[in-house]
Amino acid sequence: MARILLSIFKGYETTAMEVTLQFKLPAKVAKRRHLFLASCPILDVHSQGETEKEARANLVEALTVFFISCFERGTLDAVLKECGFKPQRAYRRKTTSPSPHTYINVLIPFFVTQRSHHECHA
Repeated sequence: MARILLSIFKGYETTAMEVTLQFKLPAKVAKRRHLFLASCPILDVHSQGETEKEARANLVEALTVFFISCFERGTLDAVLKECGFKPQRAYRRKTTSPSPHTYINVLIPFFVTQRSHHECHA
């Protein structure tokens, strides 16, 4: 859901909204001695915690920071391509093959401001 806000920006009316991009990513959690190690092998991002729940939460936080950092540096597209990401043109049903992964949802918040006289030309 997007939240829309109106404001005045340098004499022009602007529309601002909050947008969230969601990634559903494979994750593994394994116990090593007294810690749980969580990893997202597809992006080579790892974290840890004293409990499995904490390790997964720390992994989500690490992935969020990773995505925001890539976006801010202008490298997100290149990183995703390098890691093997490809757009999926049509919805595919889940495969029934066994997988050692569970999935985590990573939400990346954006705040979009667009002037009424200017449109995005992507």
